Amino acid sequence: MRALLDLILPRECGGCGAQGALWCRRCAGVLSGRPVPVTPRVDPRVPVWALGAHDGPLRSAVVAAKERGRRDLAVPFGVAVAAAVRALREDGEIDPPEFADLVLVPAPSRARAARSRGGDPVLAVAGAASHALAPESVRVEPVLKFAAGVRDSVGLSARSRVENLAGRVWVPPLRDTGRPECVLFVDDVLTTGATAAESVRALSRAGVRVDGVVVITAA
Repeated sequence: MRALLDLILPRECGGCGAQGALWCRRCAGVLSGRPVPVTPRVDPRVPVWALGAHDGPLRSAVVAAKERGRRDLAVPFGVAVAAAVRALREDGEIDPPEFADLVLVPAPSRARAARSRGGDPVLAVAGAASHALAPESVRVEPVLKFAAGVRDSVGLSARSRVENLAGRVWVPPLRDTGRPECVLFVDDVLTTGATAAESVRALSRAGVRVDGVVVITAA
């Protein structure tokens, strides 16, 4: 049956396009390194780490996940985010699980964009990362929302991205867990840092301290 399906709908790597695998070993190796600290043009005032640069197979895979319906790529991306979390804990960058539960907050998504993509790809990545980190205590909290009037950021300059998002990311009232938590903001691409910065501010206004930002790729 698998061979027949491959003849009808050939499996193609989401990164390099190689036939025979949805995510090949070579592209998996690109995501296997430790997270790298980056300094975006718009400072979110918390540490930012990227799994890789926004080029080559990683760029192709992110675009495929966002624009071409490759929802299966959420799994390798999520596994890579989970590995990054473990590395950050080992390096003492974030609290280990014995000191704080982990909360992953995916970047906000415009409802229309999520519908056109068959779901929110960043939320799917956060969910896959949570699954990969089991049995640790990990929660995914998609609490960030865009207010009306936010445009698609593609093609906008750094200044325009900031103006587009200023005051337009919000968080509904949150329940008080009463427990120490390590909170990480998760996104697929960091271009200027405008989304991360406005999201961190929105969470801070809601009383949530963000410990860092983890993105799959950074431009």
